[in-house]
Amino acid sequence: MNIQARIKAFFTLGANFLTDQNEAYKIAKSEAHIQNPWFLPEFIDKASNQIVTQFLQKEALHNWTHLYPKIATENTGKKVGIVMAGNIPMVGFHDLLSVLITGHTAIVKLSSKDAILMQFIIDALQQIDPAFETLIYVQTQLKNCNAYLATGSNNAGNYFDQYFGKYPNIIRRNKTSIALLEGNETKEMLSFLADDMMLYFGMGCRNVTQIWVPENYDFIPLLEALGKYRYFLEHHKYKNNYDYQLALLMMNGQFYMDAGGILLSENPSPFAPIAQIHYQFYPPKQLPIFATDAIQCVVGKQHLPFGSLQQPSLLQYADGIDTLAFLTEFLT
Repeated sequence: MNIQARIKAFFTLGANFLTDQNEAYKIAKSEAHIQNPWFLPEFIDKASNQIVTQFLQKEALHNWTHLYPKIATENTGKKVGIVMAGNIPMVGFHDLLSVLITGHTAIVKLSSKDAILMQFIIDALQQIDPAFETLIYVQTQLKNCNAYLATGSNNAGNYFDQYFGKYPNIIRRNKTSIALLEGNETKEMLSFLADDMMLYFGMGCRNVTQIWVPENYDFIPLLEALGKYRYFLEHHKYKNNYDYQLALLMMNGQFYMDAGGILLSENPSPFAPIAQIHYQFYPPKQLPIFATDAIQCVVGKQHLPFGSLQQPSLLQYADGIDTLAFLTEFLT
């Protein structure tokens, strides 16, 4: 397959397969929700729409690949192992796209949490162009690859270092996102921020789990904006987490605010558990400076726009590491 054939195949995937007009995809979505109750139908639709609109448009794919003059025109014959995460629907798709668009063979270890949707995508690509049958392999163990892309927890990252460290690799560990508020955000901005926090139950690395606010910040408008996610309490897994976190805060005598199912508490850690958002204060006219390896994104007026975090473009790489540059240069 040459580069043009690969681009055409991925465009076809978005236009003809990741749509409710495709009966097989509707079945896959239903089965994925049953297999993993965290994958609400509306979250699967949100993720697939993001993939189609941001990743699988012909112009976007052409513009993206044109930025990398070293990209292979034909297949390279090199194998790239991909260890996929499964915290949100189809989160491993960008890695699969990156490996295949650069002409490599993808050796994929699916996450048990997201096996159904990613397997559907792989099957669809092989149906679109049978050449993918020799370019994508799903395996339980990744061995004898020329390079590796692996995503997981910090503990998993140590394991990946041990097994993949001697090969060219990108190993991703725990990340989260934060918001910087100035206190004069509009209702619309706060509504978008609520989406940045709560989409996918806040389980993605691009979800905001900590906010920085000025001293004497009025939390009421934010609590009201978060109210649109009160329905999460109807989800038993989320409700269990909410009850547990609430009990901990009460037992520890810690001050908290409740937006009707989302708990806000003062905490210096950017990582917050499910059903909780951490906050920190900063002095007037002294905006904090963020320089930590734990932060994936910062949203705010001087940073990324509110509501944009779950709509990354092809060039917004996980951990800020240019995956396509790595995949086009590790051969040299």
